[in-house]
Amino acid sequence: MPEKTIRRRQFIQSMCAGLSATALDWSAFPKGLSQQGSDGPFDAVVVGAGLAGLSCAAGFVRQGFKPLVLEHHSKPGGYATTFRRKDFVFDVSLHSTVAGERNGVHNLIPGFPEISQVEFVPHADLYRAIFPEHDIRVPQKDIDRYLELLVKSFPEEQAGIKGILDDMRGLGADIGKFQAAGGRPDMSRFAQDYPSLFRSFNKTWGQMVDGRLKDSKLKAIVSSLWIYYGLPPSRLSPFYYALPTYGYLRSGGWYPRGKSQAISDALASFIRERGGQIRLNTGVAEILVNDHAAYGVRTASGEEIRARVVVSNANPHDTFRKMMSEGDFLVEHFKKLDSYSVSLSSFQVFLGLKKDLVNRSGLKDTEIFYYPGYDFDASYEAMQKADIEQGGFALTLYDNLYRGYSAAGKNTMNLLTLQGYGPWEEYEADYLKGKKQAYRARKKAMADRLIDEAEKHVLPGLRDAIDVIEIGTPLTNVRYTRNYRGAIYGWDQTLSNTGQSRVGHKTPIKNLYLAGAWSTPGHGYGAVIPSGLSCFGEIMKEWES
Repeated sequence: MPEKTIRRRQFIQSMCAGLSATALDWSAFPKGLSQQGSDGPFDAVVVGAGLAGLSCAAGFVRQGFKPLVLEHHSKPGGYATTFRRKDFVFDVSLHSTVAGERNGVHNLIPGFPEISQVEFVPHADLYRAIFPEHDIRVPQKDIDRYLELLVKSFPEEQAGIKGILDDMRGLGADIGKFQAAGGRPDMSRFAQDYPSLFRSFNKTWGQMVDGRLKDSKLKAIVSSLWIYYGLPPSRLSPFYYALPTYGYLRSGGWYPRGKSQAISDALASFIRERGGQIRLNTGVAEILVNDHAAYGVRTASGEEIRARVVVSNANPHDTFRKMMSEGDFLVEHFKKLDSYSVSLSSFQVFLGLKKDLVNRSGLKDTEIFYYPGYDFDASYEAMQKADIEQGGFALTLYDNLYRGYSAAGKNTMNLLTLQGYGPWEEYEADYLKGKKQAYRARKKAMADRLIDEAEKHVLPGLRDAIDVIEIGTPLTNVRYTRNYRGAIYGWDQTLSNTGQSRVGHKTPIKNLYLAGAWSTPGHGYGAVIPSGLSCFGEIMKEWES
């Protein structure tokens, strides 16, 4: 067989293996004997109560096992949490997500049909993207209308527009067919049977777009959700753009009543009601290892807790380099980890307005992306340097999601731009010691510039309407989520970090597993909940054997 064919098969198998949907056969898994209210022994200790940690623990209790979740923060959820300032409750991260439908109501958290108390509401339009010469509102759940809007602005590109949308749809369909074939297709017919997978071989999302479209402005418009995934099209794996974006276009964007905290609290309640435990304000200082096998953890207060397995929802850097002393044994593993680049962080300005400026302005949008230009590589480099004006921003107007989000006559909104960690490193040492004067001056100046940009390009009168302002920086992310370098996507989602090339759930340390954005399948609400479940499923398969 030709070498190129072998490389293609290996590439495709690697991609598909790590991108499968979570569909667990619960009846095939062993059953536990959970003891309601007991303090031990625990079947699993989960380090971190992010969504992946919670969904993994929920899998254990669903099967009758007893997990213990340890979380350093005062509430469960990680990035899926909220905080209050005066009359305003701010969502830490969620702007839009996917939601399952049941009996005509969108209240389904993937993998947990028993959880029905979280209702999701739709965005009126999926999102709005503002460029220097184009302003497009992408319709909710209407791909045909989206196609018409693009063709109206770029009629000469009609075939290419249809082609790139077909590629997005086709990737998901081809992956499903490939998996149904058991990963053993007829390679002599691969191009015919799996045309979208064939076309994506070793290409970035940007290269796929280049193969279909000619106009540089149109290329940017169809790639305008790149900041959801943390890399510009020239560096981003097509799987991490095409699959989730087409899912949004097809199924729409949704937001939970009760904000993201409602999702986290629902999973936490599911765990507690079935005999699992969650301990908040309880950090983990050490993962206990003997003969390269994990057998429990030691908390920051010195308590030693043993369990059959340890699942880390913490980032791999801290898991392997700070929570254990296995450096000599993990030399090769560290080489693999060091080959990946860490994603961008975020700079956010949370705003509570003393008047209903959104309604007065006539804005009906919920999520708006503003781009100063069409060159996303330049935008990415500007973000790395914390260049507010050249990086662009996202503005979420939560009061357009549902009535009552804010108190009557007020608005809650979020301004966000991506940023590298580098511009904040000079403040890190003092920040961790509580010396924040220079840091606070820097973040205030940067927030003022971001507010100026939003007022100039989207919402006139914004500054005078502000009642409450809270600023979150990459160092804020480190403080509250403990994510390495404040990353919000884990590792960068490049071609070399897709599918089986990603860090998996199983680790070189026996009985230690990873779940979350840094692991498979990737980042985002729609990925980390399945990550926790697939991690649980992998443990169950180990316990079966």
